[in-house]
Amino acid sequence: MNATEAAELLAHCSGFDNRQPSLAAAQSWAAALHDVPLDADAKSAVAAYYSTPPQNPNERLWILPHHVRTLRTKIRNARLENFQYEPHPDETVQEYLARYRGQVKAIASGAVTAPSGRLALEGGPSKQFMAELEARGWQGNRTVDDTDAEPATELVDTVRRSGPLGVICPMCAAEIGFPCKSGHATKKHPLGRPLAKPHTARIRAAAGEPQQTQEERAAEEARIRQMSAQALARMQAEQDIPDAEIVDEEAAS
Repeated sequence: MNATEAAELLAHCSGFDNRQPSLAAAQSWAAALHDVPLDADAKSAVAAYYSTPPQNPNERLWILPHHVRTLRTKIRNARLENFQYEPHPDETVQEYLARYRGQVKAIASGAVTAPSGRLALEGGPSKQFMAELEARGWQGNRTVDDTDAEPATELVDTVRRSGPLGVICPMCAAEIGFPCKSGHATKKHPLGRPLAKPHTARIRAAAGEPQQTQEERAAEEARIRQMSAQALARMQAEQDIPDAEIVDEEAAS
């Protein structure tokens, strides 16, 4: 695009934004669009720019050379969306490149009507290929019944979550997938505060270990209380150590 063509493009832009084209502006646009010809796609790019509302409704649209370049490329690429090269038999690399570039240019410019539909693969696998797959146990063509062979209620029992949360807690009756709860209700947690670690009974149930009997549980609780009392006694004994008595040697002699 030279300065004369750029001036014509600026005059086309002025119909949208009421700009005042000048010789300096034409020369600047020609320098920015030196490799872009003045064609119908360039003028269509201007129309596409001004037909799109700005993100800010109070903002004034003002087209620049890079807008023309970008929108013109999008217009031409849209015509090539379904393009596929039509090769010739026994063509050389040079002939392929020349024909390929010629077809791309003709369709992108609109001189040749762009393909209207996407090319689809036709046909299917051969009978011999299908027979070999079926001989190896492939059942891709089997039919599926409308009803499930196994009720959904039975499938629930076969799908488990790993870890202690995959079973119901025997201590607090927490459901599968929910954390264990403490026995103390609060204003924020009326059903009990969620625990960071699951109950020991739940861990044993998830591991498949037998649950403790009532006597074993009572003995375990008594052992824990005894250990807590011993630890508390040690802490109190450490706090009650009397200060060392200072002896005056001269008074003692």
